[in-house]
Amino acid sequence: MESYREPMSPRCRRVVIVGGGMAGTRLAQQLAAHAVGVGAVGVGAGSVEVTIIGEEPHPAYNRVLLAEVLAGRYAPEIIALPAPAAGVRRLSGVQVVRIDRATAEVVCDDGRRVPYDALVLATGSNPVLPPLRGLFEPDGQDLPDGVHAFRTMDDCLALGAAVRPGARAVVIGGGLLGVSAARALAQRGAQVVLAQQSEHLMERQLDPGASGVLRRHMAALGVEVHTECRVRGLRTRATDAGRFVKAVELADGYALEADLVVLACGVRPRVGLARAAGVEVARGIVIDDELRTSDPRVFAIGDCAEHAGVVYGLAGAAQEQADVLAGLLSPTPPLPEPMGLRPLDPHGDSAPDPALGNRFVGNRSAEGAPPSGSWGRNGWAQTGHRAAPGNETPPRDTDAAPRYHGTRTLTRLTLTSASGPLDLAAFGNPTPAPGDDVIHLADATRNTYRKVVVRGDRLLGGILLGDLGTVGALARTWESDEPLPATPLLHLLTNDGGS
Repeated sequence: MESYREPMSPRCRRVVIVGGGMAGTRLAQQLAAHAVGVGAVGVGAGSVEVTIIGEEPHPAYNRVLLAEVLAGRYAPEIIALPAPAAGVRRLSGVQVVRIDRATAEVVCDDGRRVPYDALVLATGSNPVLPPLRGLFEPDGQDLPDGVHAFRTMDDCLALGAAVRPGARAVVIGGGLLGVSAARALAQRGAQVVLAQQSEHLMERQLDPGASGVLRRHMAALGVEVHTECRVRGLRTRATDAGRFVKAVELADGYALEADLVVLACGVRPRVGLARAAGVEVARGIVIDDELRTSDPRVFAIGDCAEHAGVVYGLAGAAQEQADVLAGLLSPTPPLPEPMGLRPLDPHGDSAPDPALGNRFVGNRSAEGAPPSGSWGRNGWAQTGHRAAPGNETPPRDTDAAPRYHGTRTLTRLTLTSASGPLDLAAFGNPTPAPGDDVIHLADATRNTYRKVVVRGDRLLGGILLGDLGTVGALARTWESDEPLPATPLLHLLTNDGGS
């Protein structure tokens, strides 16, 4: 799509962010950091007035760690993101129902109209509700009691309140979210069945061999896994108190009795506002390298955005997009970032993680609270690393403006059981083409699986399960797209990563 080059106005800009999640909060934090150089946010010539409008009544939180709340490891307040600067206006529990592009205003469900100079859509995504028989009553909107999506804090709290030891839970969907939800429910004492339609678990990240290792570990957690298992519908019972789920019916007619059903069937970008306003939409809201949509005053970041045909749906990509956009919308460069400005970092502890070579800084949300580092033992994280070379935000005193060129992603998951933890990392494309080199080590006795694909002197992709002492050097090489070290390829899978 066309890349707009409209110059930023030197006057005070009103930036309205629709969406109070990780992407929108990150942008507000970064805009606040830029504004430190000119006084408080919203004060003084050249400053930026920032308004965040979020549907959820809760403070912004790290969605990556919802499974840890469900598992009972963290209280909800532990995963709250640090609030932006005091000058940032936040409207919580408010829904934007319309964008009035003619007047440059958004219209809220409470009747107020909020004007903007720059509008940022960070509306995220919705869980996919599969077309299952019995999921909705005719012309109904409500799910049966006991059936839950797993996307928001409210979803998490409702599911946590419903689960009890011995409850029969069926998780529909064996991707990253489904595996994480099944693990969390098993840790709460539920009898969990995981139903996956495809041939193996986490098919977007793992090959069949790695999935087999994961499946054995899930069994050790007490999770019963069914692959190539198509769900046809739900069986419910009606009472005076409502409609309750009682079983999940499979395509072969077999029924899995259920007190709880979790729908983990993927997500879909929320594009309704943009589409209704006439902004270009494909799978997501189409953006260029400046995060602009087809309307030069409207931007999009995070799960709702589609860049170069890709909808990332990853926390790391959302953070990188927010950082680039902050550089474009801010009239001044940021000062060195205080520790309190970063959100809970899905990468690791309160210092840059040497295993990743990343530039992010994590925080504790409260004194003594554990960090949000799934790079330790905090469950699962789906994260993005630094974007491809050239995506770093250049200094503002140069002629070059920030640009977003995509994100190189790495998925990490940690599962714990009585037999110990299982670490998983997957990145890039692990399917080799003719001429690629493949290094593959598997040890069933140690429950480890390691595979990397190399093309020339570059990593193409990899899957690592088990003891991940190798992930540090590999992650640094992958995220920076650097040439591999001049050592035998087998050393890539040794505990020191060839370093």
